Amino acid sequence: MSASPAVRNAAADRPVNFSAGPAILPLEVLEEAARGVIALDGIGLSVMEISHRSAAFETIYERAHEGLKRLLRVPDTHEVLFLQGGARGQFAQVPLNFLKQGQTARFVVSGYWAQGALEEAATLGQAEALVSSEDRQFAELPSLDGVDIPKGTAYVHTTSNNTLYGTQWPQMPSFGPDVRHVCDMSSDILSRPIDVSDYALIYAGAQKNAGPSGITIVIVDKQWMAEGRQDIPKIWRYDVMAKNQSMYNTPPTFAIYCVDLVAQWLEGLGGLDAIAERNETKARLLYDAIDGSGGFYRGTVTRPEHRSRMTVTYRLPSEQLDKQFVAESAGQGLVGLKGHRAVGGIRASIYNAMDVAGVERLVDFMQDFARRHG
Repeated sequence: MSASPAVRNAAADRPVNFSAGPAILPLEVLEEAARGVIALDGIGLSVMEISHRSAAFETIYERAHEGLKRLLRVPDTHEVLFLQGGARGQFAQVPLNFLKQGQTARFVVSGYWAQGALEEAATLGQAEALVSSEDRQFAELPSLDGVDIPKGTAYVHTTSNNTLYGTQWPQMPSFGPDVRHVCDMSSDILSRPIDVSDYALIYAGAQKNAGPSGITIVIVDKQWMAEGRQDIPKIWRYDVMAKNQSMYNTPPTFAIYCVDLVAQWLEGLGGLDAIAERNETKARLLYDAIDGSGGFYRGTVTRPEHRSRMTVTYRLPSEQLDKQFVAESAGQGLVGLKGHRAVGGIRASIYNAMDVAGVERLVDFMQDFARRHG
């Protein structure tokens, strides 16, 4: 998938979008999606008008499904599902299926979203923190040194990237072959290669790296899925959704179409190895600008090895300067940089679709702003 002259011209006029989500999408994807909204090639109808049972949509579904399997190297032991409800829906659906009486779900609490997943699970059964870095204001990841997984653990839940606090596991922790590992990868799925076989279940709201809001990607171990509870409503059972190709109810057809386009775009770039290298380059540019500012910009993550390649968080010398930075950057076409309302500061989300040139524009602005206000 390559950009047309119209897309390249549009790119020159668009703001650079650092929004945390719904987030930036590749312009090539947006252009193709816009055509599909009017009429699919050979069909003459909008992708939003055709039946999810039609041959045309079945082709779209299969392309999206197989594209994700190729990119993530999903083994035959796992199923890829397209669900709804976002990551918050999975906070409930995972324990609803797998947290049984006499068991405890245990959480690596590394930030706001992990805490939310724990609280939701606790409404459905026994759930507790395995470790937490809340006492350090989530400015670093929790230490797992010497941690034992107690008997009766239904699963251990982790969050791979923390969008409020700017931390990311450089390499995901492993709990051994006998522990079911569930991971919320909403904000860094498809940003780097992973070994899917290490996980009993991965879930991700698509609106950061994989597509538009409204669709949730779930990758689940088939054997564990078969062991899930049968006494819950069918709409919430993973095995029912798998049996029906994620179409037990009408799926989010347009969002699946966009996931297909994003998968094609990523494969055209060279897959996850290639995008991981680009993401590393972008993050290095931004962190070098922060570290080289003489203290004017202060990263919020206390351990450099825990810094995220997706979500770069930092502060200026005062809250007033934070606000001025956001206002002036928006005036220069750099949008979405205000930190989450719970923590403040600055947050630059540099997901897959953000190119190096966009980060370079931000770095140039940061250096100019520091010269004028430092």
